[in-house]
Amino acid sequence: MFRYLPILGLFLLAALVNWLSPSWLEHLAALPGVEASLAQTLWCLCLFLGFGWASSTLAAHTIFPNFTVQLMSGVLLHDALGPLAAQPSLSVVMCTALAAIILKAGGDEVERKHFYKIAFPTLMIAIPGYLITCFVMYQIFSLMGYDGASAALVAAIISSTDPAALIPTLKALTFKPRHRHLYDLGVAESAVNDTLATIVTTTLTAMVIAGTSMDSAGSLVIELLRPDNLRLLGEQILFGTLAGLAGWGCMHAYELIKAMDSGRKSAETSYDFAFVLAVPLASFLLAQSLHGNGFLAVFVAGLLANYSHTANRFHTTLHAMEIKIESVGKPVIFMMAGAFVAIDDLLKTFWPGLVAAAAFMLIARPLAVFISLLPTRISLREQWFMCAVRETGVIPVVLAVITAVNFPHLTMLMPLTAWIVIWTMGVLPALTPWWARKLELLQK
Repeated sequence: MFRYLPILGLFLLAALVNWLSPSWLEHLAALPGVEASLAQTLWCLCLFLGFGWASSTLAAHTIFPNFTVQLMSGVLLHDALGPLAAQPSLSVVMCTALAAIILKAGGDEVERKHFYKIAFPTLMIAIPGYLITCFVMYQIFSLMGYDGASAALVAAIISSTDPAALIPTLKALTFKPRHRHLYDLGVAESAVNDTLATIVTTTLTAMVIAGTSMDSAGSLVIELLRPDNLRLLGEQILFGTLAGLAGWGCMHAYELIKAMDSGRKSAETSYDFAFVLAVPLASFLLAQSLHGNGFLAVFVAGLLANYSHTANRFHTTLHAMEIKIESVGKPVIFMMAGAFVAIDDLLKTFWPGLVAAAAFMLIARPLAVFISLLPTRISLREQWFMCAVRETGVIPVVLAVITAVNFPHLTMLMPLTAWIVIWTMGVLPALTPWWARKLELLQK
């Protein structure tokens, strides 16, 4: 019990900083010229890094993952992060760039040869499973009284899992040899349906802007199957894949150069990190310029390059990227949500958020797992385990921020997304090890 008191102290500190921040931000805004923007940016960055580090440190010996503590810290710092809310384009750019790097790392995490072995169940649970989750949650949000556009957008955003939240949970489990494919299945599903979530959310955003009717599940399906929307979906998948192949080509060339230099002392240098960082961003940019899906591009590039599972010469660079993601990328994304949702918004949506999260974990996920994996060889016991593998995180937060910027009148979007992230990341990582032992999937 006492180990949770420091987290409570951190929340109180965040609330105090938030309470004192208006006068401080007024002082920063009064600085001359560009100094005001510089000071406000550095202020927000200091909050991200300081509270992000404190959240990770204090959550290390508790059942809560650091992402949950970071998200709650960001919400409590809502007013203090006001400069970001005033510049939503900057928030979108930061979230998107960091999410692209994280998703590329998710592609690295899945060993390519293992992915080929589980490709069919992965695609089944990631694509039909995502669509089942999305439509079930759409119906639930509709029953809760939300309009069709809001229900469809929130359902599309939250229906993806998150490799950034999932990998640490699964890495802590030692599966029996015959069940080890569950690790790859969980990580691969999260990476694939993250890209699908961005594609569907982008398509739905275009439909909402065009004034398309989404008042029922039937009308939503009919509209999605219209030729222009199918063409939009096809373009995102095709050009996203092509951009990913181009990114993989660059990485493969880099791998060949490194192989030729492997006998030299400088086989891996500190500045090689710049290239590994630039390729996913360039792949994303190429996909966007072709009207493809950038997140699909970075995942394809990461999966095909598979640096984590090739020569040891890449491990130092990838370790450096993992450090940057854990210490900078994830805290910035999760705390960024706090700029767009205040604690009052969470309090007002507590019961809808609890009902939606419970339906998400207890109804939508089991239905998606059992229906989508029915034609596969995944055993019933393993399917029950996959029901508990449903953390949401980075990509849903990024999509929620982008969508909230596009539709500021959808005031329920960010609070509902935040609640589902909080509940799934607060409950499932603590439940998963116990559930795996209960199903006798782990080595004794």
